[in-house]
Amino acid sequence: MAAVPFDQRDGVIWYDGVFVPWSEAKLHVLTHGLHYASSVFEGERAYGGRIFKSEEHTERLHASADMLGFRIPFDSATINAAKEELLRRMNLVDAYLRPVAWRGSEMMGVSAQHNTIHLAIAAWEWPSYFKPEEKLKGIRLDMAKYRRPDPATAPYKSKAAGLYMICTLSKHEAENKGYADALMLDWRGQVAEATGANVFFVQDGRIHTPKPDCFLDGITRRTVIGLARARGFEVIERVILPEELGGFEQCFLTGTAAEVTPVSEIGPYSFTVGDITTTLLRDYDALVRGQADQLNAAE
Repeated sequence: MAAVPFDQRDGVIWYDGVFVPWSEAKLHVLTHGLHYASSVFEGERAYGGRIFKSEEHTERLHASADMLGFRIPFDSATINAAKEELLRRMNLVDAYLRPVAWRGSEMMGVSAQHNTIHLAIAAWEWPSYFKPEEKLKGIRLDMAKYRRPDPATAPYKSKAAGLYMICTLSKHEAENKGYADALMLDWRGQVAEATGANVFFVQDGRIHTPKPDCFLDGITRRTVIGLARARGFEVIERVILPEELGGFEQCFLTGTAAEVTPVSEIGPYSFTVGDITTTLLRDYDALVRGQADQLNAAE
């Protein structure tokens, strides 16, 4: 059965400070955020009715807006309370939340400094980002054609909608080839990230991950680095070149949607779903679900 389109679902959405019926959460076709990508967003998960790192996500949402030159007209306490109340009204326990802020429709053109800034928050049930049977055995990645841009050309530290256009193109192309996702290089030809998740590699018991100097330093990325170091694993943040991929034994992705996802292939390179990957997968699951006191303390 086909999934219900997102504009035809039931429930409520928090929209500019009030809860409105899901079907009424609309904006005009001449909205600046649609035409010029003046929009920022967050992806968050709730486990057992608890939003994981809610405050960090809200702080990043404000920071992203600041980098795009606008200020969200709601403080963090209001946004965090709205997310909690939304979960309650939607009767959701395990859920995905999407706060999104954008410039409105007062002016249409590149310059729209006085447009109203809007904020909406939606929540829904969302299962694993990748198919469960693929995730457990490791997903397959294509090599993306497009690259992450030079930091001199875009505000890469922001979670800005426009930065995801090449991610959508790359993921679609990968899926059309039978892959689950794609690995993106940066403008220098160095390994960067997947289309919506950070990437890690394992070699000789050490964990290697690219420096986030031109792509988002994910909240999940930082969480997993903390979990790895708590286990005594050495984590090395460094330049990784594509020709090194054949020398790594394990590979995994991290992200709010991806959580910790093992990778079995990247183009011609193969990886095993080894002990370090599965340990961090379990540790992350325990942390977000609050199943281990010592891991909760790590948050």
